[in-house]
Amino acid sequence: MTPETETTVPRNLEVLVTSVATDLMAVTAATSAQVSERVLGDLVTYFDVDVSFLRHHDHRIHASELVAEWPPRPDSAGPDPLKIVYFADSDSVFAETERLCEPTILRSEAVARPGSATVAEVPLRSGDVTTGVLGFVKFGEREWLGKELNALKAIASLFAQVQARIAAEERLRYLADHDDLTGLYNRRALLGHLDSRLAAGRPGPVAVLFFDLDRLKAINDYLGHVAGDWFIRILAERLQEGDEERFVARLGGDEFVVVPSIPMTTDAAETLAHRLQSVLRERVSIDGEMLTRTISIGVAVGTPGHDTTSDLLSRADQAVLSAKNAGGNSISVFSDRMSQEIALRNDIELHLQNVIDGGALVLHYLPEVDIRTGDILATEALVRWQHPTRGLLSPDRFIGVAESINLAGELGRWVLRNACAEFARWRSTGVGAQIVLRVNVSPVQLVTEGFVDSVAEAMAEFGLERGSVCLEITESVVVQDIDTTRVTLAGLKEAGVQVAIDDFGTGYSVLSLLKTLPVDTLKIDKSFVQDLGTNAGDLAIVRAIIALAEAFRLELVAEGVETDIAVRTLLHHGCHRAQGFLLSRPVPGPEMERLLAEGRVPVHFP
Repeated sequence: MTPETETTVPRNLEVLVTSVATDLMAVTAATSAQVSERVLGDLVTYFDVDVSFLRHHDHRIHASELVAEWPPRPDSAGPDPLKIVYFADSDSVFAETERLCEPTILRSEAVARPGSATVAEVPLRSGDVTTGVLGFVKFGEREWLGKELNALKAIASLFAQVQARIAAEERLRYLADHDDLTGLYNRRALLGHLDSRLAAGRPGPVAVLFFDLDRLKAINDYLGHVAGDWFIRILAERLQEGDEERFVARLGGDEFVVVPSIPMTTDAAETLAHRLQSVLRERVSIDGEMLTRTISIGVAVGTPGHDTTSDLLSRADQAVLSAKNAGGNSISVFSDRMSQEIALRNDIELHLQNVIDGGALVLHYLPEVDIRTGDILATEALVRWQHPTRGLLSPDRFIGVAESINLAGELGRWVLRNACAEFARWRSTGVGAQIVLRVNVSPVQLVTEGFVDSVAEAMAEFGLERGSVCLEITESVVVQDIDTTRVTLAGLKEAGVQVAIDDFGTGYSVLSLLKTLPVDTLKIDKSFVQDLGTNAGDLAIVRAIIALAEAFRLELVAEGVETDIAVRTLLHHGCHRAQGFLLSRPVPGPEMERLLAEGRVPVHFP
């Protein structure tokens, strides 16, 4: 090279590096290969070489991937043998590029090519790590100047920066669409996937399987959250196993969604759900423990162009909720009945507060009768909702929703005050003086601070004497928080309020507590009364409860009396108080007042 050429090289190299920097500045993951190929073409021309290539290293698998080359080789019918090259399978010279730190010049004997060739290899570096290699091949001899190699180092550094930036962007994009714990897709990716699958014109039906792990908390509490996370990862891996392609997402916690890639009918989706449920129930070894959990699965199917992502996921969610409510470890398929339940629940949730405040609630009353004489001994206040389009709704249609949206306490206070007010009005007209008013109490009310005082204030406000009001609590509520329950019941007893245990016999944990709780009445659950006289097992339970009430000197009431044989059986075994449709259905306040004025209901049992 002449002195004149020597003096022009630095200036031209600076322009070259600046030009490459400009070209690479706006590169994205989508344009990286195309722009890199164009830059390599410019470098081949500038340095008067025959071939240039850019490769990225993956140190996790000890391999090098071809990113761009110039001139491009024609596409082959099969896989490109140079696309991915494992260092362990390559020649020793190329293998050294895995951790190459400085530019290296190789001659023909070093690269084992026929004829004369010169190869320049320049590492891409990120900190102390070699992330790739920029290579140039000249068929024949070529001397590389130090200044040229310095320029190539600068260009390699630019390529390394692009590589790092794209890797960071891809990582952010990955994190935006994937769950950090399991590597599965996340909710955002699921919504996008379903939006695409449900677009008009796409093949359908589109099936969604919603998985909810039953009682993961037991693992977290027993072995810790690390073990729980490990358990979740294994389930995630199992959901991806199998020959069928499927989109698997984790929504968080112990909830997963599987969307089969092919159109699938409801029956086929249910079959798949059963198969996956069996796989997920297989035991997992964690810290020497063989663990397993049951799985609840909800299945729903949508039609492209008709159903939305929100609709389909809501159906699958409702289906898995139905499976959970059935005790878990089951598969539930969305149905029209569930759709009606969702509509009703949404209606109730949106309007219940206004209903409590606005007067759409009414009270009906169920008489409690001495089945020997027909005399009315008590009446149970039952709340109803006079819905403008759905008619009269019974409490089992909206009490559960009230509890879920924290309105159970407010609803209970409305029932207590209005029942006391109507009861007091009856008594002021001279009817019902000898009967007891029974009012159901929710679990929320029982543990609410100031509950006893609010009951006492209501009785005082409406002039109801001690012993005229009885609060009914379910057997399961008694043992939920026994210490608080015991204090509350003692306070009610001191205020002159009777206490009855409703639905008695459905559990056993309260039996040992009866002798220490201030209870006045047991009400036999209707499930043991409805078939009384034809079911020997029910009779055995009822006789045991009768003996228990006698031993503790408690009043006893049979609920759900609907047949003559049930009445005769109860009378024969010593239970005289009952309520049920055979005696009277729940009636509005004015009708209850009329019955109280008569004092009895007609009873004619053969």
